[in-house]
Amino acid sequence: MRFSPHLLCSAAVRTSAFHKSLRLAAPNKPLPLHPTSSSSFSTSSFQARSNLIAQHLAPSPSSSSLPNMTYQVRKNGALNTLEHRVYIEQNGVVVSPFHDIPLYANEQKTILNMIVEIPRWSNAKLEISKDELLNPIKQDVKKGKLRFVRNCFPHKGYLWNYGAFPQTWEDPKHIHPETKAKGDNDPLDVCEIGENVGYTGQIKQVKILGVMALLDEEETDWKVIVIDINDPLAPKLNDVEDVERHLPGLLRATNEWFRIYKIPDGKAENQFAFSGECKNKKYATEVVRETHEAWRGLITGSSDPAGIQTTNINVADSPFRADSGNLPPVAPNENLNPAPIDPSIDKWFFISGAAI
Repeated sequence: MRFSPHLLCSAAVRTSAFHKSLRLAAPNKPLPLHPTSSSSFSTSSFQARSNLIAQHLAPSPSSSSLPNMTYQVRKNGALNTLEHRVYIEQNGVVVSPFHDIPLYANEQKTILNMIVEIPRWSNAKLEISKDELLNPIKQDVKKGKLRFVRNCFPHKGYLWNYGAFPQTWEDPKHIHPETKAKGDNDPLDVCEIGENVGYTGQIKQVKILGVMALLDEEETDWKVIVIDINDPLAPKLNDVEDVERHLPGLLRATNEWFRIYKIPDGKAENQFAFSGECKNKKYATEVVRETHEAWRGLITGSSDPAGIQTTNINVADSPFRADSGNLPPVAPNENLNPAPIDPSIDKWFFISGAAI
């Protein structure tokens, strides 16, 4: 069995190249404060290097044009307990990450907001609660027990910052014409592949790169591949083929992870539509648009919520909009240490035939 590394850290290489490009003088020689024509360090070269520094330090155009929205997390209960909840607050008011955070972060709809549910390398299966008031993030429970994903060699926990797009919904009454399967009744899942590890409740601004269609128990469970717009690689990643070019093996590792991650719990291997192919940015953008329209039906009351909690604070035309002062108060932030977990959660499983 042969495994290829799926994530390469290029920060050291980029840092080295940057410092090399900014080498302003010979070693141990101070820079002249007022370069002259007789100086070996000319005014033009000084200006060129100054411009390089300014370009490196300046914010990217895509991020500087974003609206200023400040979100914070409010934690109740300890991680790894049934009581653990992560609420999202905006300007001190608790809002719904499902409904109140806008999907699009700019007018061009090229940058989107993503809610991080599960930080990379962690195992607790955290998700937006669909049936609780204001939809806090909590740990999934099956048969009364907290759910953790297993470590399937060579992976540790989740490979990406895993989360969801707000204001999206995979309608369980809609059968996709190509996957031939209905929606899974959840917000749209997102895999963010940037180099930084996020945190639960973080709102990231991301751009779409592609999408995979997992078929989970006869439901279409889309997995949108994105990257944080502030990631060093973001300018180079604009479509699915760029991911393979700059992060070779990552898409295959993603496919493998979703195929095998339930096997240690005694379940069958998952299947994919499109023979496991990761569809391109254009296709993924259309999936996002469709699920956003489905959410519009949900939040305006034209679609059956089927047990989904639709109370919101910010959606102007929603009949479920509420005044936060009239809702039950949410307890203040509790910064508690995580509860201990069963040591078996850290066990490694070697799945036969799982090669990337």
